[in-house]
Amino acid sequence: MLAPWAIGPAAAAIAGGKPVTLVVSYPPGGGADIIARLIAPKLAEALGQPVVVENKPGASGTIAANQVARATPDGTSLLVDASSFAVNPALFPKLPYDTATAFTPLGLIAQFPNVLVCTPSFEAKSVADVLRLARAKPGHIAYASSGNGSAQHLAGALFEDLAKVKLIHVPYRGGGPAMTDVMGGQVPLFFANVASSLGHIQSGKLRALAVTATVRSRSLPEVPTMAEAGVKGHEVLEWNPVLAPAGLPSDVRATLVAALQKAKSDPEVLGRIRALGGDVFAGNDQQAAAFLKQQQILWSRVVKERGITRE
Repeated sequence: MLAPWAIGPAAAAIAGGKPVTLVVSYPPGGGADIIARLIAPKLAEALGQPVVVENKPGASGTIAANQVARATPDGTSLLVDASSFAVNPALFPKLPYDTATAFTPLGLIAQFPNVLVCTPSFEAKSVADVLRLARAKPGHIAYASSGNGSAQHLAGALFEDLAKVKLIHVPYRGGGPAMTDVMGGQVPLFFANVASSLGHIQSGKLRALAVTATVRSRSLPEVPTMAEAGVKGHEVLEWNPVLAPAGLPSDVRATLVAALQKAKSDPEVLGRIRALGGDVFAGNDQQAAAFLKQQQILWSRVVKERGITRE
């Protein structure tokens, strides 16, 4: 359960009650956009002032991040990003901002595990089968992703690293085309988002082998975790942070943090996120900041050791 958070009279005083803009790093309809639009009205209720959503997609989220990094730190411009936020410092040789110093973390909204799925006709019925086949024929079994450096690519790279196997990475221009080809049998494996793949798993168009979380998914209770399936340490989550520009006044920061915590505890928000296969992040802004640093360390190591690039 999330702790109750009181919103004091300072809430409506953010920039004189001007609208707060949630700048989303990905296009309408994507995971970050869905979460931003879910939280926006609840955040507006908690703050007592308008909250609007503005999509600024492109360059793996760096366009939106740069816009917020350069914004006036008065609480009216906030970034709603995705897990790529922790990967970009390692993927891009030179970013237009310093990820470590340009932002004030306000919290994480939600976390979603990935799920390793395969074509129903694929001979592997479990992760153990995948490992057996991969070790018998190194470099012969392929997995799809939504592109080089994407969450799915990194999940596959970490899987190879921890399981000591060699797979073939097949990048696509987006998760939709990748999943379509996996369902069609062109590529056997895919580290899919639970929310986007759940319907296909339930209909039998995909077979779920393991979830990439430390506990089983409420949506897929019969599917083992990766650790249960034999690949310990393979925890890959997609998540959505909320960040403000650096230099945010302490009173404005406290107001926004409290409002975000209150918005996340709303039953409608909790129910919707769980229906999508995720969980609300219950920690505060300090715990969110620590999580972001841990994720940056992890993916920096994976990107460098595996030689991953955006090309």
